Order: sequence, then structure tokens, then C-alpha cells
Amino acid sequence: MDILIKIAQLVLCLSILVMVHELGHFMFAKIFGARVEKFYLFFNPYFSLFKKKIGETVYGIGWVPFGGYVKIAGMIDESMDTEQMKQEPQPWEFRSKPAWQRLLIMVGGVMMNLVLALVIYIAMSYHYGESYIAASDVKNGYSFSELGHDIGFVDGDVITTVDGKSFDNYLDIMSQIIVSGTSEVEVLRDGEPVVVSVTEEFTPRLLSGREPLFSLRIPFTVDSVLVGSAAAHAGLVAGDSLVSVNGEPMSFRDQFVTAFRSSAGDTLRLGILRDSSGVMHSMTLPLAVPDSGVIGTISTTDILSYYPLTERRFSFWQAIPNGFKRAVDQVDNYIKQLKLVVNPDTEAYKSVGSVVSMGRFFPPEWDWYRFWNITALFSIMLAVLNILPIPALDGGHVVFLLYEVITRRKPSDKFMMGAQTVGMILLFLLIIFTLGNDIIKLILGR
Repeated sequence: MDILIKIAQLVLCLSILVMVHELGHFMFAKIFGARVEKFYLFFNPYFSLFKKKIGETVYGIGWVPFGGYVKIAGMIDESMDTEQMKQEPQPWEFRSKPAWQRLLIMVGGVMMNLVLALVIYIAMSYHYGESYIAASDVKNGYSFSELGHDIGFVDGDVITTVDGKSFDNYLDIMSQIIVSGTSEVEVLRDGEPVVVSVTEEFTPRLLSGREPLFSLRIPFTVDSVLVGSAAAHAGLVAGDSLVSVNGEPMSFRDQFVTAFRSSAGDTLRLGILRDSSGVMHSMTLPLAVPDSGVIGTISTTDILSYYPLTERRFSFWQAIPNGFKRAVDQVDNYIKQLKLVVNPDTEAYKSVGSVVSMGRFFPPEWDWYRFWNITALFSIMLAVLNILPIPALDGGHVVFLLYEVITRRKPSDKFMMGAQTVGMILLFLLIIFTLGNDIIKLILGR
């Protein structure tokens, strides 16, 4: 059932994005009097699930449940309609329109996707507001993974800026470090400012997602004890709070985990606080740490019970600039990600996925907040990808139109057909590559 909910969300999301994108082309074509022959949701090889002609346009739904298209008369597109292009140009055809009108028709889809993302972010800001843990409330620093330690971070470092920029939401810090590729991170270490350089050599590990750079520090409260474990033999029980090791006070889970790993095979004096009938008692227990350094407890302290949640509400007029800022930030982040992808040294190309990876973004239960958030993100991704100067994408057409505007020379139909063919081959190769990446991830269980 979970997979069906994910698929339903993915199909609905892509349907909205495609309809809005194609609507952009459709509207500008209509404004400038170019005839739109077809407007389809999903592709329809051989047959359609539904179609109806209204005026000069056939509106339909195909049976391949991804994508969609508008077919504009006199335009060289994925339909590769060579017969139409052999006829004399007609006033209502795309090719007969001035270059600036054709340019607006081509960028109409990208513009609408950006507008959709902006509208979603404004609506979400107004309806939901924002809830996050503020970076300023993380006063005791972060617990860093092995990757973080290799980079040069130390548990307890308080991150203040990334490349000179500070952040309200602590999660934005990690995102910025990942998409930057290389960055200078300023931290407070024992009250003193220290700069940690994140170099390109760490980018592949950052992008893999297998090693989160850092997590919030939380106290070590025992939720349960595994039967027969070192913790059980020591006498630990659910509800115990760990406070010291060998008389040295400790406050956070990462400190205890480090102490246990470094004391594998030794016996420690473990200080705890235990609630007995509403009264807290301080106790010391002998703990024989196994060679694995794992004592056998489960601790799942709720982060929100330790860190305050910052909540912001916006009026309608306040939601507009906030939504605009969110949209601009997402565009900037995605462009940075694309730069990493085209740089082979970062190995970011290994993380590029197909619709399978897109489906993983969605939760196994229907969540409208996450659905619209993901839809806005995908809308920005679609806009940025489509404007890339690749033949067969909107950006490829834009490049040729700009060439025509500047040189006042129109590329021949033969050249345009060849460019379209090359572009479609590149797109098919990209689809095969991304599917291959997803298959490899499924095989490896990532």
C-alpha cells in the first residue's frame, strides 16, 4: 500500500508540473495567434484514453502516465513532423511568427514552472508558516559523523557561518555545505572562532547521503536495554539518564558513545540518574564494555523535548516576500547542484536518478505539506533543466532564437531537424543513465 501511495503522489505531482509547463507554451502561442494542434497530458503512442477537439486544438490524455506535450503548428519539436515543414509557411504557424514572439512561446513553460513554485511557496508560507529548530538555539554544538571528523570538525563545534553566510534553520547549514562543493565553515570551538575548510575531496561522500555530516546533540536517556547485553549486566534500566564516566561529567549521547568505543574491553564507572517514585537518585554502576564498544541500549530522545521549536506565522502580504525568497534560494541551490554534477571529480553524477529516485522523495502516507513542498522543488528543477542550452529542450530552441535575433539569420529547417534529433538522442541516453543509476542503487540496497 505504501508504494501505491508514493506512486500516486508522484503521478499527481508530475501531472501538475507538465500541465502547468505546457500551459505556458499554450498561452503564449494563443496570445500570438500560433495554432496549437494538440494539448496532451501523458504521451499517447498509437491511441489515447481520452481526446476531444475544441476549436483548432485536440485536448487529450495519453496512456503512458508521465509527461505531456503541446503540438504547435509549424514548429520543429519531438513529434518530428517533417511533412508539415515541407509545406509553405502559413500565417498561423510558429515558424511564421517574429523571433521575439517565438522566444516567448518557448520560455513560456519555464516561466510557468517558476510561477507555480513561487505560488506554492507563498501559499505554504501563508497557510503553514514555518517551523524549525533555529541554528542560534544549538548552543552546545553538533555531533559530527566520521565524515565530519575527517573534514576537521570536532564534536561540540558551533557552526556560525558557511562562506560568510549565517542561517536561521540549522538544517540549511548542512544543505549549504553539501551544494557548495567547497566552503569555508566558521565554528566556535571552546569559545574561540576556528575556520574549517571543506575541500572538493570530500564532495563525493557529502553527496552520497550515506554519512550525514552532523546531528543535534542530545542527552543519553535509556529507552530500553537489550537482554543479555553489557548494559543489562551493569543494571541499567529504561528511564536511566547517563551523566558521567569514571567521575567525568558528560552531557550528550555522542560523548558517551565515544567513551565506550575508546574503552572497549575495560570496566567503567558509569554515573546515572534514576527516577524512583518521582525522586531522582544518583547512582554509579560498574559497566564492563565489550570489545565492540556497544553496550546494548536503545536511546531515542525526542529532539523537540530538548531544543525549542521556532514557529513563524505570516500574513498574506508577509508571505509574498517569504515565498519569493524560498523560490530564489531553491533555484540557487539547484544550479549549484548541477555544477557539481557536470564536474566529474565530485562524482555527483552517481547520485543523479530517474523517476524512481523522484518517487523516493514522497512519504509512504499522504502528507499535503510535503507533497506541495516537493512539487515546488520539482517545478524549479524542471524549469532549470528545461532552460539548459540542449537541443530538444526549451533552452536549445532559445539559443537558436537568440542567434537569429542577434545575427538576423534564421537557422535552416534541415539544421533544426538535425539538432532536434541530436538533442533527443542525448535525452534518451540521459534517461538510460539515470535508470541505470537507480538500478545500481536498488541492487546495492541504497
